[in-house]
Amino acid sequence: MSNSKGGEGQRRDRGDSETERDTTGSQPTVFALGEERLSLLELRALSPQEAVWRGRSVGLSDALIMMVDDEMLNIEMTEAFLADAGYRHFVNTDRPELAVPMMRKEQPGVLLLDLSMPRVSGMDILAAMREDAVLRHVPVIVLTSSTDPQVKLKALALGAMDFLSKPVDPSELALRIRNTLAASAYREYLSQHDTLTALPNKQRYRRDMTAVLDEALASAHPGALIHVGVDDLGRINDALGRVVGDQLLQRVAKRLASCVQTEHGGELSSDQHNPTLYRFDGDEFAIIVPYMEGVPSAAFINKLLEDSTVNFQRAGFPELFVTCSVGVSVFPNDGTEPDVLMRNAGLALRHAKLAGPHRYEFFSPQFKDMALSRLDLSAELRHAVSRDEIELLYEPRVELATGRVVAAEAVLRWRHASGRMIEGDELMDLAGSSEMDVVLNEWKFEALLKHVKNWRTAGLQLVPIAAKVSLANMRPSDLAHLVNASIAGGLDARLLLLELQQVAALDNLPAREAAAIAGMRKKGVRVALARFGCNASVSHLRQLPCDEILVDPSFVRDLDRDGTAQAMLLGIGDLARRLRLACVACGVETAQQLAFLKKNGWTLGQGPLFGERLPGLAFAARWLARGSKPVHAPMPSNLS
Repeated sequence: MSNSKGGEGQRRDRGDSETERDTTGSQPTVFALGEERLSLLELRALSPQEAVWRGRSVGLSDALIMMVDDEMLNIEMTEAFLADAGYRHFVNTDRPELAVPMMRKEQPGVLLLDLSMPRVSGMDILAAMREDAVLRHVPVIVLTSSTDPQVKLKALALGAMDFLSKPVDPSELALRIRNTLAASAYREYLSQHDTLTALPNKQRYRRDMTAVLDEALASAHPGALIHVGVDDLGRINDALGRVVGDQLLQRVAKRLASCVQTEHGGELSSDQHNPTLYRFDGDEFAIIVPYMEGVPSAAFINKLLEDSTVNFQRAGFPELFVTCSVGVSVFPNDGTEPDVLMRNAGLALRHAKLAGPHRYEFFSPQFKDMALSRLDLSAELRHAVSRDEIELLYEPRVELATGRVVAAEAVLRWRHASGRMIEGDELMDLAGSSEMDVVLNEWKFEALLKHVKNWRTAGLQLVPIAAKVSLANMRPSDLAHLVNASIAGGLDARLLLLELQQVAALDNLPAREAAAIAGMRKKGVRVALARFGCNASVSHLRQLPCDEILVDPSFVRDLDRDGTAQAMLLGIGDLARRLRLACVACGVETAQQLAFLKKNGWTLGQGPLFGERLPGLAFAARWLARGSKPVHAPMPSNLS
């Protein structure tokens, strides 16, 4: 054996044919005196073999083990023993000043590091590794003859994972290496895989996308990113619980994985890569298609839509069918950077969902233009109030059995200078994203108080007024201040209903804010959760004492063609009755929808079927004059 100093870094791959080494000579200081070579049975017990978790295996014997020690004899004896224990790949140096450059060139799975070395100490190497964004994650086992506890503490503080005092028991060293590699591999696995579906996660998606894109650009062939989103997962979580939603995601993941797996080695694969499935975010999956062109691409997308449709049934509910939508961006046409392509695939998916469930869209530049247009609208909204472009409209809320108007919902409309009308939930969402919702709420209460005073002066028959209020940027205590000012100005608290939107802000509500809502209710103001099943969920009912829930219009809109929407609507209605809450079906447009609601015990509704939204004066003349007739919505001829 050579004990020379100053040798260059060496890498060795050792096979099973490695000859036995003579250990009867001078004992290397790395091992304990008198330690004999382990028996074959003991070696097999220490052999890394395969570490198994979550249905996957990682070969620890393939890990690269690096050793830095100024005594080459220690290095050679250690490598010989570890080779017998099943490890095959080693790199070493007895020149510590070369250690960090060597690790940057070829990152090891574990580093065995001596502390007491000339020129550059092990502590110096640990400090340099700690400053490196990549090397700081390399697990280090320190081997040293020092018995000073402060040395051990300093090494651990600098990032060492384990510490062994020389002379080292070889079997203990093998166990420490095995456990360190297993823990490191498992940590790496968790960092790149989704815990719910076991699919590669967003971090892995970004990394793999870079490699696939580099190959495609170099070979001048097209590829694609496909984003797959589960339709209306939020509604399922709200109606049936998040556990059911997670089970649904797992089933969709298995179906998509099976569909993608069948394409390996086929027309959608490139020379170096196969199509791969990832869990991207929330209700969304992603697929990297290395090669995508022509008819096979369309067939694959249709197969994704078909295979991702799942059905399930629970006691007391009809059979539910859950679908997915798909958005596609193609490279290099839609971008040559991973972030741009991912953003464009996401935009395509959102437009597919807006067009209706179970659809697909390829990215179009107009999608980006629309997103930029929304940013422009947000900026212009800040000037809309001063330009007198905002008006307050009223929509009738009726008793379904009689058609009698029992309340009115106050709705903001923005008459944009271009002639476009933006109103209702669209305007509230836009205001929330641009932090203009507080200003619009203040303007709404001023206009509402003015209208109510005029109606009372004219001797009209008043009905409760529902005011939508976004809590995206407004605290309940600030809302209470607006309400109290309106009541002080002459508004009867019993005629005011607050429809709270963007109620995610109510999560973990401080006691002071909860007291503000309770104080308004105590004065006679009614409180409702708006867009229930979309932006508000069952969990908010537990946090917020309220009097009503307003079902999101999407449930009613899909009644005629979606059994899932029917089942969920029935479930929400039953929940409201059990909690003794008024429940309003919003967005009623057709006589068939009205018939379904009446047949299933719903009492309140609003929507285009009952009359258009009107300015204050026109609404009062139509609905508040004494002797006004009830709404008579047309009924379908095939009612059963």
